[in-house]
Amino acid sequence: MSLRSRPSEARSTGRRRTPGPPPGRPSRGRTYGPTYGRTRRALVRVLALVLLAVGGVVAGPASPARAAVALQRVTGFGANPGQLAMYVYRPVSLPADPPVVIALHGCTQNAQTYADHSGLPELADRDGFLLVFAETTSANNPNKCFNWFQSADNRRGQGEAASVRQMAAHAASAYSADPARTFVTGLSAGGAMTAVMLAAYPDVFAAGAVIAGLPYDCAKGSSPYTCMNPGVDKSPAAWAQSVRDAHPAWPGPWPRVAIWQGDADTTVVPRNADELRDQWTALHGIAQTPTHTSVIGPDATRQEEYRAADGTVAVEVDRVPGIGHGTPVDPGSGPGQCGHTGAAYFLASICSAHWISKFFGLDGSGTDPDPGPDPGPGAPATCWKANNYQQVQAGRATTDGSHAYAKGSGQDLGLYNLYVTHTLKEAPAGYFVIADAGCP
Repeated sequence: MSLRSRPSEARSTGRRRTPGPPPGRPSRGRTYGPTYGRTRRALVRVLALVLLAVGGVVAGPASPARAAVALQRVTGFGANPGQLAMYVYRPVSLPADPPVVIALHGCTQNAQTYADHSGLPELADRDGFLLVFAETTSANNPNKCFNWFQSADNRRGQGEAASVRQMAAHAASAYSADPARTFVTGLSAGGAMTAVMLAAYPDVFAAGAVIAGLPYDCAKGSSPYTCMNPGVDKSPAAWAQSVRDAHPAWPGPWPRVAIWQGDADTTVVPRNADELRDQWTALHGIAQTPTHTSVIGPDATRQEEYRAADGTVAVEVDRVPGIGHGTPVDPGSGPGQCGHTGAAYFLASICSAHWISKFFGLDGSGTDPDPGPDPGPGAPATCWKANNYQQVQAGRATTDGSHAYAKGSGQDLGLYNLYVTHTLKEAPAGYFVIADAGCP
């Protein structure tokens, strides 16, 4: 799933846009001749083939036929400079003044696909919130990606960001929803756009959940592809300043953020989870070391909590083992299960929607009290089996370019490549040792 394509073209006419210039070049006052057009068309064809190939790799086995989630198309929801579509899923039993969750699909997807597979409607039924799906089209972006990397769409009051904000306002007025409990989540380009909404509209969103996404304004001064892989390294202070610059008049408080990342993701590499963590912990004025770590779900997802002074979880990082690029789901009707495979980028592992609803405080539990300090060395160890490339990408090891070394212990893991595999044991948090012989 590529998180970007060509820059947005002029939206004023309402017609399908003509090809624009490459990223970073001005779109006005320049003429692009036949060579550029042929090159662009060729790149789009190649990218489409890549997307099909990747989709074939990450899609799970076909699920039994089932009824599609019933979505209501909403037109006339207000100013729509980003030319997005709005769909609503309203549970049969919806409480008065319900919370609102806005969901942003990934590239090549649409609102219906995201509704049918993400598990969010199941959680809306269970926890009683209004669910809004924003949808972009190939007229905005050839791969139907949200344009998270373009200033015309990722700034307050402009383009797609302004359209999503208008959906939140419409939900509050048309459905008597609680504007103080408005949340946003999304996958991939939708995850990156989730970070955009939290940065541009911290006065609107109480919290957000970024799934396989990127730090806000990562593409400023960098290629979007560089942001995705190998990632862009900035200091926490520099990342935080990017968010402050998105709404300079806002003094805080800042939205709470949950970050979900597959540790085998090579499209948006795990380094981005660390950079997102750095960005939002710095905004909240807290350290980049987790206050508490635990293991959740059927696949031993590692959950890191970064708590504010009042004990609330300001930032959460959920590192899902063994999956690539996509939304983690756990099909089934048992406690904590939700979602469906059968479409690209929905990966059987853990029901992320369940834990996201819990993080938003929508499951009735509110925000969890501080459980106390991290258990430390006496806590059960967490183990991670992967090749050396994946261990480095997930932040469990470092490399000098030829060999990989376990972070913390510094043990030599051998050649830095895809063919050398080790099990690393983590205990305490952030300290890894080789445990090939077994890991309790």
